[in-house]
Amino acid sequence: TASMSPRLDDPMYRSVTFDDLRLAYKEQMTALVYGGVDILLIETVFDTLNAKAALFAADEVKDKTGINTPIMISATITDKAGRTLSGQTLGGFLASVRHVDYLSVGLNCSFGAKDMFPYLRDLSRMAPFYISVHPNAGLPNQLGEYDETPEKMAIQVKDFLDEGLVNIVGGCCGTTPEHIAKLVELAKEAKPHQPVSKPKYMWLSGLELFEVKPELNFINVGERCNVAGSRRFLRLINEKKYEEALNIAHKQVEDGAQILDINMDDGLLDGVSEMTCFLNLIASDPEVARIPLMIDSSNWKVIEAGLKCTQGKSIVNSISLKEGKEVFLDHARLIRKYGAAVIVMAFDEKGQADTLERRIEICNRAYHLLVNDGFNPQDIIFDPNILAIATGIEEHRTYAIDFLDTITWIKKNLDGAKVSGGVSNLSFSFRGNEYIRQVMHSVFLYYAIQRGMDMAIVNPGQAIIYEEIPDELRNLIEDVILNRRDEATDELITYAEQHKRRAIGKINTVSDEWRSLTVDKRLMYALVKGVPDYLENDLQEALTVYGNPVDIIDQPLMNGMNKVGELFGEGKMFLPQVVKTARTMKQAVAILEPALEKQKASQKKENKTAKLLIATVKGDVHDIGKNIVSIVLSCNNNQVMDLGVMTPTEVIINKVKEENPNIVCLSGLITPSLEEMCNVAMAMQKEGFSIPVLVGGATTSKLHTALKLAPHYPNGIVIHTKDASQVPGVVAKLMNPEVADSYINSVKKEYVDLRNESMETSEDILSLSKAIKLRFPIDWTSFETVRPNKLGRHILSSIPIKEVLSYINWKFFFSTWKLSGRFATISEQANVTNPENWLHSFAKEDREKATEAFNIYWDAMELLKKLVQDKVNFIRAVYAIYPSYSRDESLYINGMEVPMLRQQKQGKEGYCVSLCDFVAPYGSKRTDYVGAFAITAGVGAEEWLVKQNLESDDYHKLLFQSLLDRLVEASTEWLHQKIRKEYWGYAADETLTIKDLFALKYQGIRPAVGYASIPDQSINFILNNDLLQSDEIGIQLTENGLMYPNASESGFILAHPKSHYFAVGQIDEEQLDSYRLKRKMDGKTARKFLARNL
Repeated sequence: TASMSPRLDDPMYRSVTFDDLRLAYKEQMTALVYGGVDILLIETVFDTLNAKAALFAADEVKDKTGINTPIMISATITDKAGRTLSGQTLGGFLASVRHVDYLSVGLNCSFGAKDMFPYLRDLSRMAPFYISVHPNAGLPNQLGEYDETPEKMAIQVKDFLDEGLVNIVGGCCGTTPEHIAKLVELAKEAKPHQPVSKPKYMWLSGLELFEVKPELNFINVGERCNVAGSRRFLRLINEKKYEEALNIAHKQVEDGAQILDINMDDGLLDGVSEMTCFLNLIASDPEVARIPLMIDSSNWKVIEAGLKCTQGKSIVNSISLKEGKEVFLDHARLIRKYGAAVIVMAFDEKGQADTLERRIEICNRAYHLLVNDGFNPQDIIFDPNILAIATGIEEHRTYAIDFLDTITWIKKNLDGAKVSGGVSNLSFSFRGNEYIRQVMHSVFLYYAIQRGMDMAIVNPGQAIIYEEIPDELRNLIEDVILNRRDEATDELITYAEQHKRRAIGKINTVSDEWRSLTVDKRLMYALVKGVPDYLENDLQEALTVYGNPVDIIDQPLMNGMNKVGELFGEGKMFLPQVVKTARTMKQAVAILEPALEKQKASQKKENKTAKLLIATVKGDVHDIGKNIVSIVLSCNNNQVMDLGVMTPTEVIINKVKEENPNIVCLSGLITPSLEEMCNVAMAMQKEGFSIPVLVGGATTSKLHTALKLAPHYPNGIVIHTKDASQVPGVVAKLMNPEVADSYINSVKKEYVDLRNESMETSEDILSLSKAIKLRFPIDWTSFETVRPNKLGRHILSSIPIKEVLSYINWKFFFSTWKLSGRFATISEQANVTNPENWLHSFAKEDREKATEAFNIYWDAMELLKKLVQDKVNFIRAVYAIYPSYSRDESLYINGMEVPMLRQQKQGKEGYCVSLCDFVAPYGSKRTDYVGAFAITAGVGAEEWLVKQNLESDDYHKLLFQSLLDRLVEASTEWLHQKIRKEYWGYAADETLTIKDLFALKYQGIRPAVGYASIPDQSINFILNNDLLQSDEIGIQLTENGLMYPNASESGFILAHPKSHYFAVGQIDEEQLDSYRLKRKMDGKTARKFLARNL
């Protein structure tokens, strides 16, 4: 392959090159095209660089013959992680080859059709082309033969066709004419796949797809693999110490570089050879190779050499109009053939642009030349020249502000184009004073990112936070960058000289009485209290006492963990403390890791109570509850294997086969997750398993488990657990051979009783026609609707966290942490730093819990303070207000039908309510309105957490997730008030307090999708596709209509004073059929989304 070395001892070696392949493919294709083939199929792509050579050759053949032959391309997956042999994910592969206009993109060979299914589904959701598939007839047996019959393969392929995933179907290894005949029969009746629209964003890739979306805010391009900018890197390349040079790349990726700039431009180096060697070496390191590369050179031959080594979609840095239009376009066409994006320098025949006018002139000219020649605007990145300021030369004073103004102009006038730059140039006049340089870069980037700068070449390990810069220095540098004062440059030079030796850091010392205890008791104390400060020293001392690191884990550390489990089970320890304990234990094991490696041979296996497999089911991305359960189980001395979120049934089943766990735990928050849990139960029954399954999450219930889950798994038992505190007790009973059978039998008997009770009470449901007659009565003749101040759709692209803090309902925050909502009164205290009076307002037996509530509230406020300081842009919203009416159990919003469900049990007032009752009916001679909204508080949140190095800190990770959930609720409350008072204005005079809002004293309602009044999660597809286009604020939907990021909410806004919240409750088959026909759903899909209501 062109991407990998066949020699283990020489990762830079290649047995075949890009040009070897290109020439061979060109010869073959020329003969085939002249021979009259209808289609060229580049198939079984196991190395994307090989495929790119074939695509390059196809383009050359088209130019040579004048014949444009359609191209199909098909990759092969070689492992269950969904990667090609050369390591690329399907997304990475698509990004690498998307520069060609294909007849189809597909998969072939790989596994059999059954195991190919999830990857084909992923491909069909990403690729804006027709989809092909030709799988093997299963996997070969020991003799290399294929046993899968035509009938069995046809059953598996039918799933592809039923789901509308493909346009072209066929067979690969092991298939025969009989296999193909079966597929022909299936294809006659199948519905063809409808390709998705082209991506709205730039796609780049290394081994993995990197989408340059607005929510990324800013992209760090690592600068240290540049011989012109790093003396150390130059020395290592000169001395042929490539492995050490690769360590520099590693460090940049660890420090947060999202793209890696590679430059070999030095007069004493062979740039072509060094670029080739180093990129081949990078390809051997998956951690570095996973991110896109920026091939940086002023020598076109070096750029081409780099492009011939990279299977991913890279960026070329750079081309310009310096040599004129023809050379510029020739280079751009070649870059497009290689499948790369391009940086265009603001440079033309007259020289480098150094004013605002010249920057605009060159960028405008270059953009239209490229776009008119067929270059994708999303793949154009401008570098309008960041030049040195504070040099003392008058003309240089406007360099920075002109660059900033150029960004603004590009974003307004050159659709799709990106902006980049080499930030280190800015501070060139202060070389030797690294602190001043880094502060200048931080301030400059702060303003550049506000203007819309997409990426910059920086050293990610040296970033200084804007808010942490001393005010005096920050103001000075802003004066220089923004050219605000004539004397600013001289003042900055003076400041730099005076503070040349500035150091950053602080030392904290802590002393406590428990430090005088024995080492084993100190370690137990550290775990129980979650204090990691002294672990390093205490564990080193413990090694001298115990000798074997495993004994330290088995004795003082596990004793501490067992104590934690005991205290939590007794209610004497609270969830925030348990999470801190788990974090401390993780740190302790990491410190012991080197000693554990040394004594691996004598290492004793930990005596775990139970082995558990835990997962959030497919289509569901919520994991905070699952994470809490995982931590609690770990603290009770259990081995927990966490499969994460969005876990397909087949993955769970395969893991059960591989790991043989004692218990499986399934989590889900949304209604469709109930159906997925059902699928898992049925699959476990089919496989003959009998191990217990625990289910939990907001939508689960004991009744649903008894009615819908347990009957599908008669071999075993499905047990509903209400919350994390119940799980250890259930596990303990199941793992105790003396009580397990009697416990399981008691649960099964309870489920039988619940099913019988359910049958007895189900007669209370009214017929749909009778329920409609009992609709909520409103006199529309006496009601005057209010015309909204802002009709139509509107985006709020950045809602500051400070705006919504006062709307946080702390009761629900404490509830997440299994603490009483009574503790929310801490948020009303004037002096939070001295909570003594507040603590004494609780009974003596509650003060320990109150103290813990105070501690977690304090940590939450510190985290919120940090978010405010960092000016994060997590919160975004889109809302729309449209003319609407109700008719035949549906709302018609801006002409779009949105079916609603009606209660079929009478409420307290005797009515069967639907949301349709609160909107003026068709023919009422009233123009009514309905609002819709989607809001998220999670865009960029994961990246911020990683940047703070908190993603592996269980406590702060859970704290962060629980705060995001509260922030999105607070933001929704804030938005609803804004709509009532300003955007719509139907309650313009409202003067409610925050407590009034929490008590629902406002006019109108905002029913959320997936909740009691609108239980159908798939309504989100209508909101996203037809009313809001919420993907534009960074919200994505899973196949089950769940919003990602998790901290997101959507719903409708109704204004009538008599509108109120209600729960639809149980519905019958008649309403289900009526509803699904309006929604154009099949019965299975409707049941999946409305499982809780059936």
